[in-house]
Amino acid sequence: MRELRPIFIIVVLLVGITVFGPFLAPNDPTAIDIPNRLSAPSEVYPLGSDAMGRCILSRLLYGARWSLGLAFLVSTIGLIVGSLMGLLAAMGGRKIDWCIMRVTDIFLAFPDLVAAVVIVGVLGGGTNSLILALSVTSWTRYARVARGIGLGLSSRGYVIQARLVGLSAFSIARWHYMPTLTSSLVVVWTGMLARAILGISALGFLGFGVQPPTPEWGTMLLDARIHILSTPLQMIWPGMAVLLCVLTINITGDVLRDALAKKEIRP
Repeated sequence: MRELRPIFIIVVLLVGITVFGPFLAPNDPTAIDIPNRLSAPSEVYPLGSDAMGRCILSRLLYGARWSLGLAFLVSTIGLIVGSLMGLLAAMGGRKIDWCIMRVTDIFLAFPDLVAAVVIVGVLGGGTNSLILALSVTSWTRYARVARGIGLGLSSRGYVIQARLVGLSAFSIARWHYMPTLTSSLVVVWTGMLARAILGISALGFLGFGVQPPTPEWGTMLLDARIHILSTPLQMIWPGMAVLLCVLTINITGDVLRDALAKKEIRP
């Protein structure tokens, strides 16, 4: 349990920033103050202001709700869809397994970001297109993990016995597959959460993500790129926010994986 305490603290911190970040913002994130544009850190603007005179700290705190909140939503949608598809492939027979895995292979043949850019480019920029594009490209890894574990469980004696006594496929999946799948899928989810943050920020930087004037870390990087030589801090702050969140979540996933592995091998 001691290994999981840092994870609990990190989760509470990220959720707290996502939920309560706007209440901690010192200024209106969309308020324009042209006379104080590109200002250095001060009491009024603790991290300085951008090219429109907007408070960078306020935009970072508000942007966390979009960057982290959308990443949580996208990775959770991928978890649900991918788990169901993987279980269906493992329990549905050879033909269904073959069809689902071929579709999965097609999606895995393209890099996630490239596929997401194509989808958003066809549908048009915006939050809904962003969620759809990243969800479509994220479910495949969950499906492969769920299928692999499900195929291993299908030959276990208790699963075979459950089928012989007439339990429905839903009951078998609920009581025999999901308890074993949960720990592995949670670890995959943490990794996909970090990838979702990078994907949202990358699409925002390319102009396909959350549209201005809504603050989001990727769009903040896009707005600051022109002034990177004159005022580099304007681009460093959102870049550091993305870096720290992704690094923290990846480390959390590693600690969680090690803790669950020790629990599984404990006699």
